[in-house]
Amino acid sequence: MASASDSLAANTSWGALAKATDLRRRIFFALGLLIVYRIGTYIPVPGIDGLALREFMDEAAAGIGGMLNMFTGGAISRMGIFALGIMPYISAAIIVQLVGAMYEPWKQLKKEGEMGRRKLNQYTRYLTVILATGQSYGLAVSLEAGDLATDPGWFFRSAVVITLVGGTMFLMWLGEQITERGIGNGISLIIFVGIIAELPAALAQFLSQGRTGDIAPAVIVGVIIMVIAVIAFVVFMERAIRKITIQYPRRQVGMKVFDGGASHLPIKVNPANVIPAIFASSLLLLPTTVATFSGNSQSELMATVLAYFGPGQPAYLAFFTVMIIFFTFFYTQNVSFKTEDVAENLKNQNGFIPGIRPGKRTEEYLDYVVNRIVTVGAIYLAAVCLLPEILRGQLAIPFYFGGTSVLIVVSVTMDTINRVQSHLVAHQYEGLLEKSQLRGKGRKRTTTGKPKAPSRR
Repeated sequence: MASASDSLAANTSWGALAKATDLRRRIFFALGLLIVYRIGTYIPVPGIDGLALREFMDEAAAGIGGMLNMFTGGAISRMGIFALGIMPYISAAIIVQLVGAMYEPWKQLKKEGEMGRRKLNQYTRYLTVILATGQSYGLAVSLEAGDLATDPGWFFRSAVVITLVGGTMFLMWLGEQITERGIGNGISLIIFVGIIAELPAALAQFLSQGRTGDIAPAVIVGVIIMVIAVIAFVVFMERAIRKITIQYPRRQVGMKVFDGGASHLPIKVNPANVIPAIFASSLLLLPTTVATFSGNSQSELMATVLAYFGPGQPAYLAFFTVMIIFFTFFYTQNVSFKTEDVAENLKNQNGFIPGIRPGKRTEEYLDYVVNRIVTVGAIYLAAVCLLPEILRGQLAIPFYFGGTSVLIVVSVTMDTINRVQSHLVAHQYEGLLEKSQLRGKGRKRTTTGKPKAPSRR
């Protein structure tokens, strides 16, 4: 039997959006900042030879440069001020979370609540500046080596470093503002908008290749069917949950006795959502960003990196698979579903799993269940990200039709819609509470508000 909240969510009308002023403000705020991000991808870094860059990116689009272009929303193909994208911040967040899971002082910071979280966020920002500075300097040197700079030298390198680091820090602030004052996860929405904005051009290019005979019509139909199948599979898996029964005993509060009841603890098959795919892609892009722009002057090491870690290569696919599986377990256990905290909260609320003792035994049982479920989720993520990548590498189709981009688009869309629905449900609850209070006041006036008899003089 559905609960009252489930029934209210099912009956939520999107027409209520017109009355939810706070939600509308959040949506417009997020859209405004995302428009600012898209404008920034067209503002070029000073000192770049635009014609040489365009010719170079046309050649590199089939390789790792195409993936860089996808994750930066086309900014790197135009060498815009957001050419590094949000990837340095994601890389810094990965490092901070990994160190936070092993370094004892940072473990204690996690337990300090809001103050500890702010301290770790501060460390993440500092590390973002360091990573962005290193990447932007390497990119500036590589641009000079590839004859893409109009006036090579230290002035050009300084301008590139200052511009790209400033662009990355601005994007980081933009994502935090969208998360706090907008709707949805800001970092994921930035990547999502970058993919969606470049998708029409990629689709037009793909269809034009079919018209010119570079790609067979059967391949085009097969790719479209593959994308639809991947979308349906992602939607099914992202909505799949495992329910664990939670029992609450009868309890007495003061003079009132509350009956016990049963509830459910939902565990998603993929609690980490799209984060493992983004993290794994970020690590793959970290060493190859500089190598892409080195041109003919790249070192033997850089050439080896591109040869073995290019899209579709066995080393690339193996590393991608390992990283997705690792980050799925790591993010689930340390961020999205911490079994220790869940077991402690159930114990504090006098809730228990039938047949399992509260406390340590509940934590062990949740670990057992979550690990089995997350194993399925990790395999699902790896399959969705890798199988289309293999086909894409064999058929030379755009990166935008690969598994990673489809997963990001579908997952972020579903997450944002769920958050909008949550705001609408909360708005309906507030409306119901206001109506009940008004009715209560009306009854009080009708029962106690009798007109007094005129006083005798």
